[in-house]
Amino acid sequence: MTTAAPAAVALGARLDRLPVSAFHRRLVLALAGMILFEWVETYSFAFVAPALRTHWDLSLSGIAAIAGVASFGAFAGGILGGRLADRAGRRRTMLVFVSVYCAATLLCVLAQNPWQLMAARFVTHFGAQGMAVVAIVVLTEFVPAAHRGRLQTYKVVIGSLGIPVAGWAGYLLVPQGDWGWRAVFALGLFGGVFAWLIRRWVPESPRWLAARGEYARADAIVTAIERQCGARAPEAGSAPAAAGPADGPVLAPPNVRDLLDGAHRRTFLVVSAMWTAGLLTYSAFQTWTPTLLAENGLELDDTLLMSAVLATASPLGALLSAPLIDRWDRRVTQFALGILSALALILFSLVRAPAAVLVLGCLVNVLFQMTMPFLQVYSAEVFPTRIRALGSGTANALSRVANLAAPALIAALYAGLGYTAVFLALACLAVVAGGIAVTLGPRTTGLSLETATHQERPTRD
Repeated sequence: MTTAAPAAVALGARLDRLPVSAFHRRLVLALAGMILFEWVETYSFAFVAPALRTHWDLSLSGIAAIAGVASFGAFAGGILGGRLADRAGRRRTMLVFVSVYCAATLLCVLAQNPWQLMAARFVTHFGAQGMAVVAIVVLTEFVPAAHRGRLQTYKVVIGSLGIPVAGWAGYLLVPQGDWGWRAVFALGLFGGVFAWLIRRWVPESPRWLAARGEYARADAIVTAIERQCGARAPEAGSAPAAAGPADGPVLAPPNVRDLLDGAHRRTFLVVSAMWTAGLLTYSAFQTWTPTLLAENGLELDDTLLMSAVLATASPLGALLSAPLIDRWDRRVTQFALGILSALALILFSLVRAPAAVLVLGCLVNVLFQMTMPFLQVYSAEVFPTRIRALGSGTANALSRVANLAAPALIAALYAGLGYTAVFLALACLAVVAGGIAVTLGPRTTGLSLETATHQERPTRD
């Protein structure tokens, strides 16, 4: 297996030794704010779907088709976003994709029929997913190793506020008339404000620049960050500023085939399986619970209210994971959360009383949100810098392939076996998602990115 160049290792070590400062907090705020409104737009469909069934006389299969096409857009955005981020730069790629996302969100607001909405949702998820996978990588590459999980979690905490914002907007606005669901979609446009903050506060990743051999530019960015953090830069000549013979050749641009070679195949398959099982469980619960509750006798207003309350619990889960994510081996903690999520889903499937549905639904959302930071940070830690965005983004994108069939599968499962069977199936997936990393993945907690991505074999210690 190849090793990281000495200059790249030195730059990574300088970033890892920095104290958490205003620079890191601004970085989290800019990225998380953009994610917040991306989540508002992404999850708003779950809360407007019952109203769209009424306004446009859509069947469950029609709702499934719109959700499935949106997943295909996310699949395409994840792959292309990761590839462009590794080829053209993290910062530039994020700004391009957030522009696409905002333009497509406006098209969702203006849609006049299901076909127009389907096309707009495809492009919206394309832009949102391309932006989101790069944001995960950017934060991973800037944050010191000892705080990598915690700051990624704070990004998820802020971003997950988009779920209750979408939920309460759906409860307050959707019943007001045909314009209500359009107003809910329109909230996603505020993500453009944080794109401006990214232009101001987020530099290009020094680790990406170093992987391309641009050591002088990477050194200048790290030096500027050190000044902002109040840390002393290394003495002149103590860290290489340009590639030399010891650093080896500048690496070629990444290709999807790189993920399937002998060095990275196992890692890629493990992370892809984690994303597929985890995201399918999470998104199916978020997307289908309001509709399935309505199908089981709850009135639209009651369903929207209950769904909004369930969504409000989401940020609490991400917040609860903050003290855990860097404390123990992330793989073990994630597995424990998968088991707890499965138990909560089983109980949720068995109750019908509104109070019990509310309590257990909140618990499921809390546990799901506790697992999301683990999944995000782990999937970005295990790939080397040259293919980090491509690997993480493609693995995430492949999970969207499963989501292409998931809406139809959930609808068929509900029609054939009933309400309880849907959530029992999700419980099985939650255990699988939690178990994959602990049995097959390498340890990354507390390790520098350069060390974590150059281990010879997975370890289970």
